[in-house]
Amino acid sequence: MPRYRPHVAARPSWRCRVCGAAWPCSPARLALLGEYREDRIGLLIYLAALLNEAAGDLAGQAGQDRLTDRFITWARAR
Repeated sequence: MPRYRPHVAARPSWRCRVCGAAWPCSPARLALLGEYREDRIGLLIYLAALLNEAAGDLAGQAGQDRLTDRFITWARAR
């Protein structure tokens, strides 16, 4: 039986250690939404902190708008 491996970021590239996609990848997003099911504000605060770290690690590689979409926009309440 395959063991679940959490989709976490490899720093400083901010790519998923499991699937290699830009983190947070789809499986990571689903896991985060489940973990913060009752605390969307907490999720956004957590993602904003990670966005800040990623902006430092990826300075000059990704525009701030792209990073905001990648880390924050998808998690807003719909």
